[in-house]
Amino acid sequence: MELIDTHVHLNFEGFQHDLDSLQSRWREAGVVHLVHSCVHPNEFESIRHLADRFSPTLSFAVGLHPLDVDKWTDSTRDLIITLAKKDPRVVAIGEMGLDFYKADNRLLQREVLLAQLEIARLLDKPVIIHCRSAAALMREVLTEFCSSGAVRGVMHCWGGTPEETKWFLALGFYISFSGLVTFKNAKNLQASAKMVPSDRLLIETDCPFLAPVPKRGFRNEPAYVLHVAQHLSRLRSVPLTTLAAQTTANARSLFQLNFSYCGNN
Repeated sequence: MELIDTHVHLNFEGFQHDLDSLQSRWREAGVVHLVHSCVHPNEFESIRHLADRFSPTLSFAVGLHPLDVDKWTDSTRDLIITLAKKDPRVVAIGEMGLDFYKADNRLLQREVLLAQLEIARLLDKPVIIHCRSAAALMREVLTEFCSSGAVRGVMHCWGGTPEETKWFLALGFYISFSGLVTFKNAKNLQASAKMVPSDRLLIETDCPFLAPVPKRGFRNEPAYVLHVAQHLSRLRSVPLTTLAAQTTANARSLFQLNFSYCGNN
C-alpha cells in the first residue's frame, strides 16, 4: 500500500531535530511521497534542501500564503516565476488563497490570489488553495478566473460544507482532507468527505498542524496521513487499500509526479 501526503511543512523549526526519525516513520506507514507547501518564497532554499535530503521522495511548491500578502511587492511575481522554473521538483504554485478567519484585508488577499493564479496559468502548474472562512468569495474569484481558461488545483485542508464542496468540484478542483475530518464534531466535513468523487480525492497532514485522531494534541507528521486515510476509508465504506491507491493516483495526476520521484528510497 502506498500513500502520498499532499501537504507538509517540514521546514518549520519544530522538525529540525528529528527529520531522520520522521522519515523512518513515514516510510513505515507506507508514505512514498510528500508535497511540501510554501508560505513565502523566502522558504524556497530551505525546502529545496529538504528535497535534496529526501530525494526522490519530496516535491514542492512556491507561493505566498494569504496571511502574508502584506509582504507582496512588485518583484514577488517575478521571483515566484523564477524560482518555479529553477527546479523541476516544483510541482505547484502556492499555497495561496483567502483567509478571513485571521485577517480581513480582503481586497489585498484577492489581488494577490489573482496574481498567483495568473502565474500558475502561465507556467501550467496546479495551484494549492488555502480557503478559510472565505468560500463564497473564493468561488466568485475562481469562477471569474476560470471563465477565461481553466486552472487545475486542490482545495487543501478542506473544511467546507457539502454545498461549498460542490462549488469547487464543479470548477474541476480536487478536495484534500486533513486530520480535521477525523474530529468527532466535524459532521459537515465528514458529509463532504463522503460525496467527493473518488477521482478528485486527496489526503494530507498539513503537518505540523491538525494531528488526526488518535494523535490529536500532538505534533502532526507525515506518517499520520495513514490515520486520515483510515478514517476516510471507513466514512466512504471502501477498503483502505482502495482509498490509498486512488488518492495516490490522484496526487500523481494532479501534480504530474514523475514516477522516478515516487517510491521508497
